[in-house]
Amino acid sequence: MTSTTTKPETVQPEADAAIYLFDDWFDPIEAGLRDRVRDFIETMFRTELDAALARPRYARRPDTSEGGDAGVSGHRHGSRTRTLTGTFGKTEITVPRARIETGDGKTIEWKSKSLRAYQRRTKAADALIASTYLAGTNTRRVRRALAALFGDAVGKDTVSRVWRKVKTDWEAWNSRSLADEPIVRLILDGTVVRVRLDRKATSISLLVVIGVREDGQKVLLAVRDMGGETTEAWRTVIDDLIARDLRRPQFLIVDGAPGLEKAIAAVWNGVPFQRCTVHKHRNLLSHAPERLHEEITADYTDMIYAATADEIQERRKAFVRKWRLRHRAVADSLEEAGDALFAFTRLPPSQWRSARTSNAIERLHEEFKRRIKTQTVLPSADTAAMLFWALLASGQINMRKVDGWQTLSAKIADGVLARHTRIDLAA
Repeated sequence: MTSTTTKPETVQPEADAAIYLFDDWFDPIEAGLRDRVRDFIETMFRTELDAALARPRYARRPDTSEGGDAGVSGHRHGSRTRTLTGTFGKTEITVPRARIETGDGKTIEWKSKSLRAYQRRTKAADALIASTYLAGTNTRRVRRALAALFGDAVGKDTVSRVWRKVKTDWEAWNSRSLADEPIVRLILDGTVVRVRLDRKATSISLLVVIGVREDGQKVLLAVRDMGGETTEAWRTVIDDLIARDLRRPQFLIVDGAPGLEKAIAAVWNGVPFQRCTVHKHRNLLSHAPERLHEEITADYTDMIYAATADEIQERRKAFVRKWRLRHRAVADSLEEAGDALFAFTRLPPSQWRSARTSNAIERLHEEFKRRIKTQTVLPSADTAAMLFWALLASGQINMRKVDGWQTLSAKIADGVLARHTRIDLAA
């Protein structure tokens, strides 16, 4: 007995034949340009080989008896087809081949100086792929974003290979000398990102250091992936900066992490430092119920943004006096920061806006996280640090000069910073 089975018609061929948006947007200008690009590239290779052999194809070797240039001894032997992807798209080109005679009677394959061995993409194409990735597109979406230009020539593996080429510049940046950097101020802060370690999503800290030059321009000095913001972690970062001849800064802006302050005290003791007023504001709110947040914020803002140093000190006393009675934990939190929270008053008033907070790094953190939101987990810790650096190095993110940069050369007022300062309310 035989049975007859009927297989359902597959719909796969129809899916393969589907036409997507932009597929039928034929442009005769682009098509003609790509044909001419192929001819131009092949002509460039033939001209290069003609110059190397000192004769065009089918020509005899020049006579050197009259002082002519004999070029390189060798002979042509056919050609090979190569696929090259550039900003002009993907194209197949014919590269001439030749054997070059060496001094010991042997021959070697001629190599073009324009096209490296195994090169499949131009440097401009690699730069375009890397820039698209840095703009906030993950490795898989780069292919769709650049499909109209490269077709199927760019996949996630291609993006990963291009990104690895950036590592050479990253390593050179990490080891560069800082002796010629006229740094007068440092801003230090950390941020948390999620990366893949041992196939598990793990949170790590990126420790970031921004320097301010004498002309007020901010510049990224270091970004390191660490397990946390411990004293040892920050000492590693600071010691590396000193080993690369970074000059002793005149002023520091920190986020208030205990590990960072201990590391600074061990290396740059005596350098005035400013506790970020935004971080302290968050600390104050965390010590009080939500119904008091608006009132705390109003009092704190009036104090921090007072017009003169004397007014700030008066409102500081008033803040402590009031909140010792209303909610003592808030007053204790403010006193914990001590004079370091008001170190900016030792600078000229034109610099107060840029010296109160570590917002310069906070804004970088926000932009960095916005760019990587398409990648819930980054592939590795080193990739996270390198990506942070590349966004600045490639010009995707720009940093402007600090406010009040014209007075950066002014001397910082004398004073001793103390922590856990108890305010004398009777004074």
